Parts: sequence; C-alpha cells; structure tokens
Amino acid sequence: MTERIILQTHDLTKAYDDITAVDHLNLSVREGEVFGLLGPNGAGKTTTTLMLLGLTEPTEGSASIDGMDCVRESIQIKSTVGYLPDNVGFYPDLTGRENLRFTGRLNGLDPQLCEQRIERLLSRVGMTQAADRKAGTYSRGMRQRLGIADVLMKDPRVIIMDEPTLGIDPEGVRELIELIRKLSTEDGRTILISSHQLYQIQQICDRVGIFVAGKLIACGPIKELGRQLESEGSYILELSVEPDDGTLEKKLAELEGVSSVTRQEEIIHVESTGDIRPRLMPLLLEGGYQLLHLHLRGGDLDEIYRRYFEKAGESGEHPTAERKRPGILEQLWKKQKS
Repeated sequence: MTERIILQTHDLTKAYDDITAVDHLNLSVREGEVFGLLGPNGAGKTTTTLMLLGLTEPTEGSASIDGMDCVRESIQIKSTVGYLPDNVGFYPDLTGRENLRFTGRLNGLDPQLCEQRIERLLSRVGMTQAADRKAGTYSRGMRQRLGIADVLMKDPRVIIMDEPTLGIDPEGVRELIELIRKLSTEDGRTILISSHQLYQIQQICDRVGIFVAGKLIACGPIKELGRQLESEGSYILELSVEPDDGTLEKKLAELEGVSSVTRQEEIIHVESTGDIRPRLMPLLLEGGYQLLHLHLRGGDLDEIYRRYFEKAGESGEHPTAERKRPGILEQLWKKQKS
C-alpha cells in the first residue's frame, strides 16, 4: 500500500426529492488499500457505488478514481475499475471458461492474450477443474470466485466489491478472503468492499468507514477507532464468576464511575467511564469469587460498530431512498460495458 490517493470523493451527495441517500461524503482511499465501507441496508452504500462507477450523477460534489472524474470520464473509469456484485450473474448455459471468454471479447482483448489470461485466472481463483462445467451448476462460492476472475480479465487497478462473502460457507469465506487480500498485497490493487458482514471485514480491511443514513460517521483503522471510543471515557467490561450468587453485581454498581451493570445469562456487563479492572480484583478476593471470564470490549468491530451507531442516534434500518433491487447495479454496469 502506498500513500497515493487513488479514490476520492468531495462532498459527494445524492438526493431523491426530499430524501438524501448520500450526504456530503468525503472519502479518500489509498492505492493498494483494502477499504471496508460498512453500513446496514439503506445506509447509502449502493448509491455511492453507483456514483463511483459513473452510473448515476451526484446531486452535488464530485468523485474521482485515479485522477478521472467518475461522471465526466465514465468510459475511462471502466478501464480502471472492476465491479463484483453481491450475487454474480453468468450465462448459466455457458461454461465458466466460456463466460470469461465472453468478458474478454467485451473488453476487446486480443484472442491469444484472452486465452492466456483465462487459464492463469482460473488457476488463481481455484476454478481450473470446474472451468468446463456450465456456470448454472456452480455454488454461490464458486460463482464468487469465478466473478473475481471475471473482474480481473480487464486487469483493473481498482475493484469495488458488494457483499463478497454473503451466503458463502465458512471455508469458502476463508478462501475468498485470502484471495481478496492477495489482490492487494501481491498485485497492489485497491479494493473497496461494501458490506455489513463485520467479522469478515475485520479480517481483511486496512481501514473501515462506518456509513449511517448517508453519512460517514467514522473512518480509520479498526484499532484506532476502538482507541477513540476508549479515549471518550466509555468502557464495557464483561465477566463471569463463581459462585454466581448475584451479590457481586450490587458491589460493582457501587464502584465510582460505573454507569450500569447488566446481565446476559452468566455474563455480567459493566459499563463505566474508566477501566475498573484494577479495582475489580480486590473485590473478587474479598468476596471469595473465582474469575471464569474477563474481557474488556471495544477493540472488536462489532462493538465499535454498535457504539458509533449509538453515538449517531441510530439503531437499525434507515429510511433512505436506497432499496437495492437484485442485480440492478450489475445490469447497469454490464449494459454500459457492452
């Protein structure tokens, strides 16, 4: 990853009548970076992708990729950007190899170069043995891997992926994440992943942006976002003890700085304005408790995501204009390619 900015938006806005789907988005993604754009359905992720691909014009602001304006230079954007939808569509009666050959022809590849690239990419995504089977027989994970090969046929510098791991079994997710990571570390490609699959994103992304109701409310490396929350004086400690007699919760609630003590089955959750662990141990010794579990939350993406949502005053789905119909973005992208 370099420090060069390859994808940038400035006050990017898209409004539909009186609803703003994307609200003054300022985003910078470095060359060779894996960046995760996180948010629930309706947050504005798909509308942002539409504008980055040059498939819809912003109401206000601008977006550029590799120095090219995404609206005014949308044809040139096609040669630089690859797009992997959440549910890749192939011609079901064609084999995987034939589908890739079709994409190569759409992009004007020399026939010999096209065949060489097909063989290399099929091997890279682990689809060589299934290459001559009809695509209609593929599992979702196989379609996603073939989708990556399809995107790479034109050798893009930037790849935008929409929920790449959705609906794939754990082993398929592991293989896909490893493959995506190599696109960054080995190829130097820039990857923008739009997703709400937090665990997978945490494994792969250099930085994340949390997108709520059309606004980017937080952006940075996952560890840095966790530290920012801790510095704001909010800690959540979870623990379990024996004997679990209920009296420890009352003592914890009396500690200075503790704002709430709640329970979920055998786990006690303590929210406080500071780290209470140094004062916890004497309390446990005094009461004769055996500590079974202790974890200070805040560094994992699920917790960061939840806490930033609370700060933004949000709790779930958002009433924006964005409601993605299955495959609509992919249809627009393929129509423009042809």
